[in-house]
Amino acid sequence: MQSHKNIYSLTNIIILFTIFMYFVQINIPNGDLYLGLNIYFFINGYYYQILSTIFTHGGFEHLAMNMIVLWQVGNILEHNIGKIRFLILYLIGGVLTSLGTLAYMYYFDDFSNVVGASGAISVLFGYIALKIKEQRLGMGIYILLISFVPILFGMNIAWYSHLIGFVIGIFSGFII
Repeated sequence: MQSHKNIYSLTNIIILFTIFMYFVQINIPNGDLYLGLNIYFFINGYYYQILSTIFTHGGFEHLAMNMIVLWQVGNILEHNIGKIRFLILYLIGGVLTSLGTLAYMYYFDDFSNVVGASGAISVLFGYIALKIKEQRLGMGIYILLISFVPILFGMNIAWYSHLIGFVIGIFSGFII
């Protein structure tokens, strides 16, 4: 039986906040552009995008998929490393992933708009891959699948954010 303490987990609060922000995003004109991450807006002063992009999604299906994965992995990880470490890993890792994504977009003249929590979630997978030896292969395969299989179906996906987040998660494991 699930304890009532898990209902109030930080992961679940982040999920609720992300859902709230999705409704904010879809109710303001061009919300995905202003809250997502793109090089043009960022260099013109929209610096908050390195954080807001984590809470912005490209549709309800995108939001649901990311939140289900976050719920599964986040609650387990939060239970094992504690709320503070989890929050640092998710938010700081997500911001670092955004900065890495901006660097990629700048270097490759990529003017796309990146949205979603998957970069921050990839940080969690990288952390798990470092800390739990038995999970390394599975986490690596998962990141490759979510990064490249959607491209085979013609989906526009920021695969580089997943890879950047995964690497940041691995390095974060040495610090956290």
